[in-house]
Amino acid sequence: MLDIKLIRTQPELVKQNIEKKFQFEKLALVDEVLALDKEYREAHTRADYLRSQRNAISKSIGNLMAKGRREEAEAAKAQVSDMADEMARLAVREDELSAEIKKRMLVIPNIIDASVPIGRDDSENVEVQRYGEPVVPAFEIPYHVEIMEKFKGIDLDAARKTSGNGFYYL
Repeated sequence: MLDIKLIRTQPELVKQNIEKKFQFEKLALVDEVLALDKEYREAHTRADYLRSQRNAISKSIGNLMAKGRREEAEAAKAQVSDMADEMARLAVREDELSAEIKKRMLVIPNIIDASVPIGRDDSENVEVQRYGEPVVPAFEIPYHVEIMEKFKGIDLDAARKTSGNGFYYL
């Protein structure tokens, strides 16, 4: 997964990378992540501001009570309570936004190294280096399931009953 800082600072690089991978349907994800990230950071900043204000007001409540200014202290308590409610709503929203950002970022592909040749699929892959010649044995190579059946190290019937075809128990 890419770092959010890269998407914030170089969204065009990320979009160019997506185009190099011919995954054009994912281009919109970059803008979505940027918009969600902006909203997340605004909510986080607001929550931090409220937290600092709440702490300052909470300290003043004790002083107001000591001076006998009970009405002002009660008003300050109500203000702190309102701030706590808003901070709780912001925390929920931050969690939602964080999950949405992560969901989209997991789909955005990693950056391709500059040395990698660009191609639509494996048919356009470029062979960079080969070590020796491939060896083809003079006999037929058995499938791994056949080998395990010969050694009685596999239970296909039990696996078929629980998981369906294509599964096996060792």
